[in-house]
Amino acid sequence: MVKNVAGLIAWIGVWILLLALSSETRWVLWILIPYSIYGAWRLFVQVFGYFPVAMRERRVLRAYPWQVRSNAPHGLGQYPDVQGDQFGWFEFPNPADEHQQLPLVFSNHLRVGWWHRRMAPRAKAQLKARIETVWFAGDPRMIGLIAAPSANGRAPRRSKILRQRLANSHHALTTEWRASADDVERGRRAGFTPETDPRRSKEKSL
Repeated sequence: MVKNVAGLIAWIGVWILLLALSSETRWVLWILIPYSIYGAWRLFVQVFGYFPVAMRERRVLRAYPWQVRSNAPHGLGQYPDVQGDQFGWFEFPNPADEHQQLPLVFSNHLRVGWWHRRMAPRAKAQLKARIETVWFAGDPRMIGLIAAPSANGRAPRRSKILRQRLANSHHALTTEWRASADDVERGRRAGFTPETDPRRSKEKSL
């Protein structure tokens, strides 16, 4: 996120510099015009695309630390009983039962092409190897953040938010999956949607 903020500031700084030079040197206008168009598009993408997502990812990381997971089961096909659109899924062990694997689904299809190319059944071995080890932060009963390791394996990159969409998960959360009230509250701080909060469901039924 720091790099993106610094890059945005640099783009604005260069635009101001070109604008100042254009008043003295007319040919600079041929650089300023396309630069302004591209800069406006970049600003739109950053403000309305990247930064909101980055803030949601930071919420997850404030609630959960990174963990390094190896050989996490994953796929692109339809996961049984998962509601809504699916754009790929990973399984991680239930914190209350390490033998129980729970699926988390990519929240949308935007910017997941990198992951899809490596998750595809016919992907080359060198591509699949890039996600044999992944970084994960979250609780698979509710929400999580997944990332691929950097080239040296010391940092996460290409992070994406994953969400729990298993059918009737709001009922299973505190029963089959044994999430405590503290677990649910921690998930809500990370961005777990209130609609799947079992306590909220009980309030609506009263």
